[in-house]
Amino acid sequence: MAASRFGGSILKYVSHLNPNNTAPARFCFSRGFSSTLFVKGISFKATEFTLAESFSKFGEVLEAKIIKDKDKNRSKGFGYVTFATEEEASRALIEMNGKLLEGRVIFVDRTTDRQKIREARKTIANLTWHRHNEEEVEKKK
Repeated sequence: MAASRFGGSILKYVSHLNPNNTAPARFCFSRGFSSTLFVKGISFKATEFTLAESFSKFGEVLEAKIIKDKDKNRSKGFGYVTFATEEEASRALIEMNGKLLEGRVIFVDRTTDRQKIREARKTIANLTWHRHNEEEVEKKK
C-alpha cells in the first residue's frame, strides 16, 4: 500500500490482492485521528477514576478528565479520555459509544483539532450575515 500527503492528511492507495483483478483501484482518506476521545452524557456521580477504569480495558489510558463547573465544582456531564495509541482509542470508541456508565448512556466521539476550530471561528467571525446587492448598497449612500 502506498501513501502520500494531501493537505495535511494522508491519502492511502489501496490495491486488491489479486493482480489479475481489473477493478479500479480505490483511494482511502485517513485524517490521522487523535488518541483523545470526547465523552458526553457522563453521570454527575462519576469520577475521573471510574471513567479511566471503564475505558482501560481497551488500552493504556494516559488521562481521564471530567470537565467541571468552576463555580460549583460540579461535573458538566462531559469529559475526555486520552489513550496511548490511536488504535486503542478507535477500539474504545466502537465499543463504548452508546453504552451505560454509572446508570447513564454515554456518547463517545473523536476530538477535533483545536487549531482548526479556532481558524474556522475566525473565518466565520469575519463574515457578514446579510448579503447585500452592490447596487442596493450604492443607492443607500
